Formats: sequence, structure tokens, C-alpha cells
Amino acid sequence: MTSFAPDSIVLNRKLPLWYQVSQSLRASILGRSPQDPLRLPTEEQLAGHYGVSVLTMRQALKELEDEGLITRHRRRGTFIEPHARRGSPVRLLGSVDAIVAQQSGMTTELLDHGTAPVPAELAEFFPDLPEVATYHRLRSDEKTGEPTNHARNYVRPELAARMDLDDLVRWPMTKVLRDVVGADISRITDTVEARLADPETAKLLNVPLLSPILHYTGITYDAGGRPLDVAVIQYRGDRFSFTVTLEAT
Repeated sequence: MTSFAPDSIVLNRKLPLWYQVSQSLRASILGRSPQDPLRLPTEEQLAGHYGVSVLTMRQALKELEDEGLITRHRRRGTFIEPHARRGSPVRLLGSVDAIVAQQSGMTTELLDHGTAPVPAELAEFFPDLPEVATYHRLRSDEKTGEPTNHARNYVRPELAARMDLDDLVRWPMTKVLRDVVGADISRITDTVEARLADPETAKLLNVPLLSPILHYTGITYDAGGRPLDVAVIQYRGDRFSFTVTLEAT
């Protein structure tokens, strides 16, 4: 039986290895194509793929099993749960793969794209640009079709020129920037605040006007500290939570 092939990862020795592996594998699982196999490689094969010990790999798999993304069967192997609930809370410990995982696992519709003048509220991030590429996407629960969030991305034009629209439907922007465009992402800053749904958001997310939503702003920087992408996402308040865990070292 053919096994599912997860993406590769460059490990950061400053973060727990099991956590990085679990988030990378989680992103691969949630971003898989429907035709991809459900069976995962063996623990030993996965450990070799990620360059970690089998013990570390077991800890990473337990994290995904506890979340309900995989099931493990003695002698039969480990399998992806095709109907696992998406949009579960994610523990963010500073890994880019954690951001990718949090954004993955939804059905995505590209509502519109093009170029536009830099919005006044984002001018500080693009001081050298008169225009940016813009992408507006609606994400829905894969199983129920229920809309969960809509996102606007503002991207440097030279990066947008190397993107394929099909990739933006299949994968989160962070993954496209890093793995397709080859951008050198050094950090992402996240800001989440409570807001009330405006008319556009209420219509897109099928929620009452002025109902609570989570307003997320994520800024992706390269190694030189230059912003590459600003994401503004409106999440349904009843479907998402953000948890930050600080681990003692």
C-alpha cells in the first residue's frame, strides 16, 4: 500500500523537535489532496524523513492522535482521519510550520485578486511601494461547507509574479511564499483582537451583523526585516481560538 508523503522541514534547534515535527506533519495532512493515501509511513521511516529519533517521532504522532487527525492501529499502521474536525486550536511556539498548520485544512475559494494602492493603514510596512498585489480568499469547513474565515493578503509584487493561483487555493499563503516562491521567512508577527462583524464579513461568514469575530493581522518578514506579506483575516468567533504556550527551557 502506498503511504502518504509528508513535506520536508528545516528544524530549529531552539524549539522542541517533537513540536516542530508534529506541526509540519499536521500542515502536510491538512493540505493534502483528496487522492493522497491515508496511510502514513512507519515511525522509523518518518523519523528518518525528519531527521529525529523514533522517540521524538512517537511524541509528535501522539500530539496528532490526541487532536484526532490520525489513528494508530497495532500491526496495521497509522492512518490519517479523513473526517477529522478542522480549525482546532493550535499551540503556537514560534514555528513557521505552526502558522502553516493553523492556516491549513480548509476548502478555499479565491474571491478576487489584482493590484491596488497600498492601504493607508499598511503604508508603514510597504514604504517603498506604490502598489501591492492583493488576494481575497474565503475558507470553509471541508466537511460541512460552512464558511469559517475570509482573508485578504497584501504581497510584494515581485513575489506575487512568481505565484500560481492554483497554489493559493490549495495552500496557505505562508507555505506558498516559503515553499513555492522560495522566500526567506525569518519571522511572523501575529495580532488577534475582538471586533464586530461588518456587513461584508457578516455576509461572507454567514453570521449576524455586529456579531463578535476574531480579527487577525499577520506580518511575514524576510531575513533582512522587510515585510513580504500582510494578512488580514476575519475569523468566526465561534469556530476559532488561539492559544500561545510558553515552554520553560
